[in-house]
Order: sequence, then structure tokens, then C-alpha cells
Amino acid sequence: MSQETPQNSQSSEFIVRQIEKEKVLVIGDIMLDRFVYGSVDRISPESPVPVLSINRENMMLGGAGNTLANLVHLGAKGLILSAIGDDDDGVKISDLAHNSGIDTGGLIACDDRPTIVKTRFLAGHQQLLRTDYERILPSGADLRQKIMDHAKSVLPQIKVMILSDYGKGLLSAELIADLIDLARAHDVKVIVDPKGHDYSIYRGAYAVTPNKKELREATGGMPVQSDEEVIAAARHLIEISGIESVVATRSQDGMSVIHKDGEVVHIRSAADIEVFDVSGAGDTVIATIAASVAAGASLAQAASIANIAGSIVVSKVGTAPIRAQELLEELQHIDSDAQEKKRPKFERIRQAPVLTWDEAKEEVQRLRARGLKVGFTNGCFDIVHFGHVTYLNDARQKCDRLIVALNNDSSIKILKGDDRPVHDEKSRAAVIGALGSVDMVVIFGAKHVGEDTTACALLEKVQPDIYFKGGDYTVDQIPEAPTVMKYGGKVDVMPVYDGHSTTNSIKKIKA
Repeated sequence: MSQETPQNSQSSEFIVRQIEKEKVLVIGDIMLDRFVYGSVDRISPESPVPVLSINRENMMLGGAGNTLANLVHLGAKGLILSAIGDDDDGVKISDLAHNSGIDTGGLIACDDRPTIVKTRFLAGHQQLLRTDYERILPSGADLRQKIMDHAKSVLPQIKVMILSDYGKGLLSAELIADLIDLARAHDVKVIVDPKGHDYSIYRGAYAVTPNKKELREATGGMPVQSDEEVIAAARHLIEISGIESVVATRSQDGMSVIHKDGEVVHIRSAADIEVFDVSGAGDTVIATIAASVAAGASLAQAASIANIAGSIVVSKVGTAPIRAQELLEELQHIDSDAQEKKRPKFERIRQAPVLTWDEAKEEVQRLRARGLKVGFTNGCFDIVHFGHVTYLNDARQKCDRLIVALNNDSSIKILKGDDRPVHDEKSRAAVIGALGSVDMVVIFGAKHVGEDTTACALLEKVQPDIYFKGGDYTVDQIPEAPTVMKYGGKVDVMPVYDGHSTTNSIKKIKA
């Protein structure tokens, strides 16, 4: 049986909301991804190579860690079982996992292998060089036993296990076979992100998720362009490898789910996806499939949800996980009018969107990838007046897109007193967002007295090109200035507009 869309008894929205109740175990090669950013202004006099002037560095979980990050952002309880080095980079991985609320008890420190680190050096958004620090070693008997012991302790809590195989030696054929046998004994489904050409090492797995290239290589070069060719290759792979299902990811052609019982489902991607970066998309897909299956979806329905999740993350810049809320919003958009052509999420029509910090960061990355300059300013904007509007218009003329960060209600009370704000943050966001000069609105600020009332944390997160500050200041008097200049941004002090202020407006109203 072949069909274009999966049949299911529960809505995809229901499945995504159920994910937060589930635990999913990820076993595989965890890595530390480092991104070193800077600018190139000259060529080295020592040899004809560019000189990268470094201004910032980011670190995140990579490899199996990115699959784990996607699970966590989907709302699932992600568990990790992997090996790290007994070194500083291993500590960094543990800290990153711990700070994300992940149980680090399954990270096994080894003194015979270093932590895998992949470092990318970028000038702007152009990657100049990638370095890999790793030692590919097969897992020894002691490490295999520790992994099996830990797996036995957590399997009763889970419904799905992911094997994230990057070919670094941790998942040896012997260990894979033992883990799959153990999982099947506990009625736990195993979904594999495969590596190599011999998929018989995954015998007994519930599903594998090869892309077209991997499917072709695993079947000795069988063609995989058309639907019929993908079906034939997947059926051959199931026959020779002993796996139950293949979820073939096919880039712009979507996905195909082929079961050993003969059932076939093709899931098409939207035609108008704006692709910025496919990095990590495979991790998003397998994480979404696993979490959805754990929440009660069939494999075909899980793949359909994952197809939508994949279309969201490829529109982001860099390796970025899927979030449950944005997946739900996309599902609701599709359900509300399946025939309507999809609009860009951040299209400017009449009202600027109010974004979370993560959403604002991702949108800034997209804008900068297009070569656009992003400006940022912040304030209370309690009663909007001529001074506000003129200031925002002037700022917008100096950049391509303008973010306005609004102080939340509690921070305004701390700064201005108990009788402020006059309008709550939702009302202020709606008014500011309706101005033609404003492209995004973000809420920030302290919750309690003594907490930071500046925009420094938000600026560090979003990293706009220009920070606008209105007033009679010098740059060294602006508390946010060091944060902006640290990541390579510019601070622009704008003139004040005498005679116009919220305080004066309130006095006039009271008089």
C-alpha cells in the first residue's frame, strides 16, 4: 500500500503536546561544537592566508548532543549515554548539558580518549576552516559494560531509544547488537541515525533514517531519485539488514516511510521553504520522530511531524534546535487553512511580531545572512509621544531592521515607582509594534529589586549590529556599551528631543 499522507487517529498537535510527558534515551557520539567568529581585514605577511581577528566564541552540544538538544527543546525528557574525555572539554560538555536541565549521569569520562571537539572559524557568516580534535577508538570491554549497565537502569522508564552513530568508535557492532537486544526485551523501539555501509549491524531496529546518499551507499549503489527507486532500495535494505522500517529523508522531496510489511507513505515538503542552513537538520528529524513515537504516533505520522520540524530548522542560520511552540504554531497554521499559501513567519504587514529571546536571535541570524544590518534599542515606551516616534524613525533610517526591547512591567515599577507603568507590557508591545519603523518587539527586564535592569543579557543573546541609545550620554556612560562592543557591535548615541517625555505627558493629564 502506498499513500501520500499518513492516516492517524490522533492529531499531530495532540502528539506534540504529549511529548513533554515522555523520556527518550540517546546513545552515541557526543561532541563539543565550537564556533569562533571574527573578521578578516588582511592577509598574513608570513604566508598567503587570511588573518582572522577574533571577537567572540560560542559553544554548544554537537553530534548526539544536538539530537539531545532537539529533544529537550521539544519538551521531552532527554537522557544521554555517551563517552567524554577526562579533560576540560569534557567538563564543558557536562556543564552545557547540566545548564540545559539534562541529567549528566550517563556521560562516562574516559582517560583513554579525548572529548571530540569540532571547531569552526568564521569571518562573518563565511566559514574559513574547520578543525576536528578526536581519536577514533573502538569501545573497550569496560566502557561497553558501563554503557550496558546504565542502559539497563533507565530502559524501564522509556519507550524509544535513539542510536546516534557518527562512526567515532563508541557504537561498535557488538555494543549495538547488545543494546538492540536489550531494548527489544524491554519493548523499547530503537531508531537509528546510521553510519557506514553495512546496516546489518542494526538488525532488529525499529527504524533507520538514511538520507538519499546513505541509502544509495547502503544498497551497493542502487538509484534513489524517484519514488519507485527509493521504495525498491529501502525494501532491499530491509531484506538484507533485518531492520523493520526505513525513513528515507529526501531533501526537497520530503520523506518516504517504507515498512517491512509492504506499507509505503510519501510525505512531501512544502514547495516554498526558504533554506538557509541544513546543518543539524537530520538530528532534528530523528529527535522529532523518536519523541512523536514515544508520545503515541505511528511511524508515518511521526515522520510527517518531523518533516515539518525539518522545514523549520533549515530556515534558521547555523545549528539550531526545533522548539515545541514553533512546531505547534506551524501545525496550527497548516490545520487552519491547508490551501492557503504559507507566509513567512516574520512577514511585516501591519504589526511587528513580539518574539521570545530565542526567536529574536534566530531572526537576527537570518537577516544578517542576507547582508542586512540590524539595529536595537530599548526602553519603557509607556505613553508613546512625538519624541519616541521621531527617535525610532531616526534609528530605523540607520539600519535595515529595528528591534525594540520593552521593559516588562515589574522592571518599570523598580525603575519608575509603583504608579508606573500606565499601560501593561502587552498593550505597550501592541502600540510599538504598530509603528512602521519597528520590525520586532522583545520583552525584557528584572522581576525583583536587585536584579539586573539593563538590556545586557538580551543584547548578548541577540547580538544586533547597532545599539541605539537616546540621551545626553558618552559611550562609556552606557551600561550596555561594553556588552555590545565585546561581540563587535556598534553603539550609536542618538539626540534627545526636548520637551517630550512620558513624565511630562502624565503631568499634563493630571493637570
